Order: sequence, then C-alpha cells, then structure tokens
Amino acid sequence: MPPPRSQLRLAATLTFAGFVVSLVAGLLHADSANANDHPATFAEYARSGIWTAVHLGQFAGMALLIAGLLVLLFVLKAPGGSLAWTARFGAAAAVAALALYAALQAVDGVALKQAVDAWAAAAEPEKAVRFATAEGMRWLEWGMRSYQSVVLGTALVLTGAVVVGARSVSRLAGYAMALSGLAYLAQGWILGIEGFSPANTIPTLAGIGLILVWSGWLLMSAWFGKDAPARDRQRG
Repeated sequence: MPPPRSQLRLAATLTFAGFVVSLVAGLLHADSANANDHPATFAEYARSGIWTAVHLGQFAGMALLIAGLLVLLFVLKAPGGSLAWTARFGAAAAVAALALYAALQAVDGVALKQAVDAWAAAAEPEKAVRFATAEGMRWLEWGMRSYQSVVLGTALVLTGAVVVGARSVSRLAGYAMALSGLAYLAQGWILGIEGFSPANTIPTLAGIGLILVWSGWLLMSAWFGKDAPARDRQRG
C-alpha cells in the first residue's frame, strides 16, 4: 500500500527544508581562509559577529533533515525481516547523527569561538597558550565532525536501502540517498586523516548535490507527483 500522502509530504518537506536551512547557514559561514591554516582561520573566526548564530542555523537544518528521515522511515512501514531491521538501524543512526551534530556545534559554534576570541584579545605573552587552546578545540572539532559524518552517512545509506526495498516511493530517490550517504562516509574518513583538506572538496560537493537531488525529488513527488508503487512494480 502506498504511504499516506500527508505523511509523505511531511517527510519530504522536512528533509528539503533541512537542506535549504543548512545551505543558507553554510553560505553565511566565514570560510575565506584555508581551513587548515589555523592562524588565518582563527583571526577570521574572531572577526565574525554571527558565528554562533550561523552554527545554530546549521544545527536547525540538520535537525529538520533528521526529522524528515525519521518520518520517512515511519511512513514507509518496511515489511518484516531484514528490511525492517534496516529501518530500525537507520533510525538509530539518524538519532545518533543528530546527537553528534549537537555536540559538534557546541564545540565549533561556542567553545571554539570563545577560544579564538580569547586568543585574538590576548596580550603577546599569552598568545601562544591561547592559540594552543584554540587549536585543541579545532582538533576536537575534526574528530567530532569525522564521526558525525560517518554516522550520518550510515543513516543515509540505510534509509536509502529501505526506500529502494519498500517500493513505496521512487527507488531512484533511494539510490540517490544511498549515494549521498557514501559521500558522507568518504568525508568522515578524510576528516579523520587530514582535517579540512582540499581532498574533501569532491565528497562534500557530491554529498550536497545528491541531497538536493533526492530531497527535491521526494518533495516534488509528494506534492505534485503520482503514487510510485505501480511504476516501481512494473520496473521490478
């Protein structure tokens, strides 16, 4: 049976709204300096007057996205067996990803900002100690972002598998969702090894682009398209 249209619309709207809010907040993020050039980056962060607000916006976007995934997993009502367990693990990974993101934004949006502000305002004899504190916060951010990306990627891969297996909405959206998860898994690995490295440019852009594809696809299908099960059964 196709999922109730109202619930599918809620899931699609939440995920797409989460993408838009995250994108807007990201565009406001101060990032003109090389992220691994800590003196230049910390000076830029210290000058930012909207740093904490931007990171709160990023958290709000992630919360909306995760809420959309959870509603989608509930709406799909995966049949028993391995697909039902996949949905359960996907939901657990999504909740864990949001918890990790909250901790990440507390470190990045609050603790790191306070540390770089203290470094920028410190007298010369204290600057080395203040810089070391800020750099420690930065490395903690690397670790938390690495693990959050891995857990979020896992949630997206598992949810994509449920979308494909349940055949209640377009399977192509599920494939795009799973690919976006693989992009986040790659991001997490690179972050853990190299930090904010240029090597992460392609996985980052791929993840953003693929989330736009599947969230936009779900939104259009839920609000303007026809129910997909009949088409998917014909393909299968």
